Amino acid sequence: MTPVIETAGLTKRYRHTTALADCSVRVPAGRIVGLVGPNGAGKTTLLGLTCGLIAPTAGTISVLGDRPAAGAAQLARVGFVAQDAPAYATLSVADHLRLGARLNPRWDMPLAEGRVRRLGLDPAQKAGRLSGGQRAQLALTVAAAKRAELLILDEPVAALDPLARNAFLRDLGEFAAELGVTVVLSSHLLGDVERVCDHLIVLAAGRVQLAGDVADLLAVHYRLTGDPAGLPAVAEVVHAETTGRDRTAIVRSPEPVPGAERASLEDVGLAYMTRALEGHR
Repeated sequence: MTPVIETAGLTKRYRHTTALADCSVRVPAGRIVGLVGPNGAGKTTLLGLTCGLIAPTAGTISVLGDRPAAGAAQLARVGFVAQDAPAYATLSVADHLRLGARLNPRWDMPLAEGRVRRLGLDPAQKAGRLSGGQRAQLALTVAAAKRAELLILDEPVAALDPLARNAFLRDLGEFAAELGVTVVLSSHLLGDVERVCDHLIVLAAGRVQLAGDVADLLAVHYRLTGDPAGLPAVAEVVHAETTGRDRTAIVRSPEPVPGAERASLEDVGLAYMTRALEGHR
């Protein structure tokens, strides 16, 4: 099966700054992908390249088997929600749906109107008077009703309160399953990613540090408290730190690590990000 996103040696430089370097990833269809990394890691740059908003300096990228933004037909297959959950302040909720219908050939008005009713949004309400959580849900509704095959979300919950964030992520998981759409969710909140994502890409220092299905990654990572001596020969200490008298290490090993417990996705993501940033200094 053709991957939804495939890159090889993808690089983007802005004058003397390299935002993304030698990025090679392969995203299978039907996944909810968590794209995580600290500020400045290259997440927004990778998403911009995926949407065709910017061009690479080097390397290649294929989206749904074609060049990003190759034409109107390819653009219709990709939905994008920017970080600030864009909405037109002077337009009503209903206006947004009508505009979506005019601009998108595969627009699903019953889906859009059904979501608006389920969310309790007033169709006559101006978007500028909606709460942050409501604007994010409106943006998600518009993206979903586009009936895209790939939905890209650039930190959509970063500014939301915990309740609004919880509702957004719950709805995202439900409609992704219902529509069979592939989702790329950029976030610096690993806890949120762990809740809804089944594929992970960790970016740090402009490079991919880790990528793969969540279940496969968790199966080979362990959290070890104490001296990491006596590890299996095939094991690798990703990162270790000492807090007070306690030493904790995140270990990657295809074999069980005696005395260790399974690492959480947050443990794994933080370990790879920390190692990359310490090596980059």
